Amino acid sequence: MGTTRVGIVDYGMGNLYSVAKAVEHLGGDACISDKAGILASCDRLIFPGVGAFGDCMAALEARELTDFLRFAAQTRPFLGICLGMQLLMESSSEHGEHAGLGILPGRVLPFPTEILADAEGQRRKIPHMGWNELHQLIPHPMFAGVPQNAHFYFVHSFYVEPRHPDLLAGFSDYGFPFCAAIAAENIFALQCHPEKSGEAGLRLLGNFLAWSGNGGPSCSR
Repeated sequence: MGTTRVGIVDYGMGNLYSVAKAVEHLGGDACISDKAGILASCDRLIFPGVGAFGDCMAALEARELTDFLRFAAQTRPFLGICLGMQLLMESSSEHGEHAGLGILPGRVLPFPTEILADAEGQRRKIPHMGWNELHQLIPHPMFAGVPQNAHFYFVHSFYVEPRHPDLLAGFSDYGFPFCAAIAAENIFALQCHPEKSGEAGLRLLGNFLAWSGNGGPSCSR
């Protein structure tokens, strides 16, 4: 069996080389590209991202990647990371209302103002940045060997609210429980950055290299 070829979607925003380095450390063949034709030749795809939702959607459209991503998310193992998870949703209220890829039913929201002060009255910082526990809610091949409540690294000011609870695979807490992982058929997505999350993150990425794309619930809308 040959080395698995992992396409990493390049639309000008994201920790592409950190992700590629982690994939190659785990024995995968990382291919960073903004060309649909090249990405289509890969066995599986990682969709990373950092930045503003609207700007990232515009960058995807400029590179003619939106239709390809909708197709690819149905045809091979697909991992969304951070903004790459948020862009899978139908919409975001970040700096106005923006349409997302609409691959999964849900929306992206800002952290509610009522959670910005903790029990001692200290103001929580936005973005939510640093290490936090990821609480697994379902058994899934992507979680194999990843300890329950393992710490992962987060950097985000907005969070995903899936429309169907069945999509929720894991949560974290920052004043309230928020969606930290989603599973839907051959799609798995994380609000955290596994490529920056030490041993637990590497284990999860290693699971992705071996994952057949089965194990998540239906993503029917």
